[in-house]
Amino acid sequence: MTVTDHTQATADAAHSHGIIPDKSRADRPTSFDVDVFPVPTGREENWRFSAVRDLKPLFADEAADGHLEWTTSDLPEGVSLVEVPVDEAQARSVRAPGDRASAIAAKRSGGAMALTIAANTVVEEPITIDLNGTGGDVRGHLLVEIGQSAEATVVITRTGTARYSELVSVDLKDNSGLNLVLLQQWDEDAVHAGEVVARLGRDSRLRGTVVTLGGKVVRLNTSAAFAGEGASVDLFGLYFADSGQHQEHQLFVDHAVPKCTSRVTYKGALAGKTARSVWIGDVLIRAAAEGTDTYELNRNLVLTDGARADSVPNLEIETGEIEGAGHASATGRFDEEQMFYLRSRGISEEQARKLVVRGFFADLIHEIGVPAVEESLMRQIDLEIAHVEEELENE
Repeated sequence: MTVTDHTQATADAAHSHGIIPDKSRADRPTSFDVDVFPVPTGREENWRFSAVRDLKPLFADEAADGHLEWTTSDLPEGVSLVEVPVDEAQARSVRAPGDRASAIAAKRSGGAMALTIAANTVVEEPITIDLNGTGGDVRGHLLVEIGQSAEATVVITRTGTARYSELVSVDLKDNSGLNLVLLQQWDEDAVHAGEVVARLGRDSRLRGTVVTLGGKVVRLNTSAAFAGEGASVDLFGLYFADSGQHQEHQLFVDHAVPKCTSRVTYKGALAGKTARSVWIGDVLIRAAAEGTDTYELNRNLVLTDGARADSVPNLEIETGEIEGAGHASATGRFDEEQMFYLRSRGISEEQARKLVVRGFFADLIHEIGVPAVEESLMRQIDLEIAHVEEELENE
């Protein structure tokens, strides 16, 4: 791969790969009032890479006409999933929405589903929530609340079709741990704009994995804010965009208190003349956040001509008293030297490409920590690779 790599150990000013923002990432408005957010045109900083035309139905402040079918695993003792009214849902959210789509989702959802893990509860088996779209416009609001010293794994899968916008609020109390896995396996005509906001208490631990394989347009914003010392967040992402797909992931990690750690690792593959991916990673280290240790990484593997990947890591550092801060971004074509090496040892071109792409994603998939999900994703990656082979044969 041809690699562009930018790293930074310590600094006292913002550093950006790409266009330098004209103001701090933290200055963007947040509100449950939809009118705070004008209808996006695509010229705004946080929408300039987005498929605004396809997302337009999600900007209408109107009642939704569709729904998602919910299927959940059996909930053990200490775990509850209940519906709460709109006002209570907004009061319990860790942060107000940061864009128009999620503000409308919170307003028009009719309330929120609240998944609560009681304090000191350790859930051994993954809690699974399967959401299936049956068409139409759908608005959603989900609260995930992890009590003090509780631990759980939550896997949320999205399938079917819908024009779906959502707000997901994640609240980790002191010394709690959550492994949150979000799987976007929509049908090819689905449109999805989601915002995930997380708040981490003292010594809490969040592992968040986003996997985007389906959908016509998927735009996911993930924000994590540290509210107590000693907390850590690991954010992983995997995406595979084919022709006609636009997959966008924006992240914001807000280091507001001392001695917290964050790691962001996203990898994507693209195949097809109109395949498009966008990754934007913002990390803010505030003046009070001494002892911060942070790093973000994005890698993109372009498998065919015409595919486009935009990657923009940003570091904003207000104190030099940190353990470390850096980022790396790379976008490159399929490595022909690797292909030649494998072919010279009797491996077919199809099998060689499969091995390289599998290797590209393997370490990240193994970070999920749910064997059934990991095995399923490997099978889906194999299907994506097979689809690439078909397209190459037809060229």
